[in-house]
Amino acid sequence: MRIVITGANRGIGLELARRYLERGDHVDAGVRNPEAARELAALGKDAGGRLRVFACDVADDTSVRAFAAAIGDVAVDVLLNNAGVMGKWLSLADLDFADVTRTFDTNAVGSLRVASALLPHLRRSSVRKVVNVSSRMGSIAENTDGGAYAYRMSKAALNMATKSMSIDLRGEDFTVISLHPDWVKTDMGGPGAPTSVEEAGAGIVTLIDRLSRADSGGFFHFRGETISW
Repeated sequence: MRIVITGANRGIGLELARRYLERGDHVDAGVRNPEAARELAALGKDAGGRLRVFACDVADDTSVRAFAAAIGDVAVDVLLNNAGVMGKWLSLADLDFADVTRTFDTNAVGSLRVASALLPHLRRSSVRKVVNVSSRMGSIAENTDGGAYAYRMSKAALNMATKSMSIDLRGEDFTVISLHPDWVKTDMGGPGAPTSVEEAGAGIVTLIDRLSRADSGGFFHFRGETISW
């Protein structure tokens, strides 16, 4: 299979790239700065040309279009919209609205940009899976703590995009889901997170493999449980 992963230079994205390459898949990785993605590039040394690394800033229209063009006329089986930012966690009285906008643009609109640009590539495949890496913090039903406005809003918006995509593409046998990867020990999640990147990566790959058309439009924990919107 051919897997496209954004934000593949670190954390969960890097682990997913490693796992897919190890099992023999092709990985097209999108990162903001390919020259700085040394750990990602190292994965390609034993991959026999199955790893390609491209520049892709999901918050920039031109960059995303160039990314899609650089991939070429190939079928993409799975798109993993993994690129994202945490944003500033500020109180209601102290919000940085420029940061709110940047977080929303990257986390929500960014995934929409990539999915739209790669739609022709996905249509060339019979697999047609789109996985938007969201967060339980984007669940309105489960928000009992408040705060984290920029991050929560961006992930809730991403969830709505997932639902709309699943409806718009259901006649073409797409499977589109939102995925909560858990709180993971990464640069973003921090050392106190309960889940290792290896555990999250293994679980995500397993979940994606077993997704069916019946799952489209759902919001899932990487272990398989359904999360409330």
